[in-house]
Amino acid sequence: MDIDDLKIIAAVAKHGSMNRAAAELHTVQSSIPARIRLVEEELGVRLFVRHSRGVRLSDAGTRLLSYSDRIQTLFSEAIAAVKEDGIPKGSLKIGSTEPTVSMRLPQIVAEYSKEYPAVELTITTGNTTELIEQVVEQTLDGAFVAAPMSHPELIHEPIFREELVLASHSSLQSMDEIANAKDLKAIVLDFGCSFRDRLSDVLTTRGISHQVLSVASFDTIRSCVQSGVGVTLLPRELFAASWKDVSTIAHELPEFAGGVETFFIRRFDGQQSSALDAFLAKSRALSNRQQISADHPLSKFPIAAL
Repeated sequence: MDIDDLKIIAAVAKHGSMNRAAAELHTVQSSIPARIRLVEEELGVRLFVRHSRGVRLSDAGTRLLSYSDRIQTLFSEAIAAVKEDGIPKGSLKIGSTEPTVSMRLPQIVAEYSKEYPAVELTITTGNTTELIEQVVEQTLDGAFVAAPMSHPELIHEPIFREELVLASHSSLQSMDEIANAKDLKAIVLDFGCSFRDRLSDVLTTRGISHQVLSVASFDTIRSCVQSGVGVTLLPRELFAASWKDVSTIAHELPEFAGGVETFFIRRFDGQQSSALDAFLAKSRALSNRQQISADHPLSKFPIAAL
C-alpha cells in the first residue's frame, strides 16, 4: 500500500462510486477496483461494502481513512518543507469573520500582496465556529476569529482589539426606549457567530426582553436595524465606516469599553511556511491593539451613551 492507494481509497469514499473516483483522479475506471482489491488482500480486510447504488466504507475502511487523511496531509507538508527556502511563495489560505475582513484585512492584503507577489493568497469568510473547524481540518492555514478559545490542536494569538457598540434604529435614543420596544429582535448571523451570546447577555443583563433573529449576512443585519426590526452588536469602527445612515445610532457599552480581542489561530502542529510567517508579521505590524483611544472616528457619527 502506498500514497496513491490512499488517494484512491479517499476518492472512492468521498464519492461512493468507483466511476466518479476514477474521473476525479483522471484514471481508467478498471484500475480502481483492482488497486482496492490488492490493498484489501494485503491488509486482510474488506475496505468497502458494495451495494446497489455503489460502495460505502466498511468499519475497517473508516478506520483506515482517518489515518489516510493524516498521512496525505503529512505527505503534502513534507513536500512543502523540502521546497521551503525562506522566500514566501505558494498557496496561503486565510479565513476571517466578516467584520475583520471589512475593517482590518484590506490594508494587510494590499501590502502583503505587493511585497510577496509569489504567494497565491486566498481570503475566505465564515463565522468563528466554522473557521475553527476549517483550521483544525487544515483546509485553512490560519484564521481570524472573534472569541476567546482554547483548543488542544490550535495556537491563538491576539492581533486586533475592537470596542463593541449596540446599534439600533435612530428612533431608539436610549436603552430605556430599547427596553420598551415591542417585539424587539436581537439580530445576529447564523449559528456560530461569536457576537450571538454577547448580544443576548447585553440585553438580558439589562432586563430587555428580546427574541433572536438569525440572518445570513451583515448587509441583512444592517437592513433589519435600519428598518427598526431590532438591534445588533458590532465593532465601533465598523459602525463608523459602514453605518453612516441617519436612521441608525450606536449605544456605548461600558463592558466593552476596553475592547474585545480578535485572535489569529493556526494549528499547533501545522507546517509554518514562510508565506504564513510573513502574513503573521504583516498582521502584527498593522495591529491596532495599542491604538484604541477616546479620540475615535466614531465621534463624528450618531452615538448615544447609556
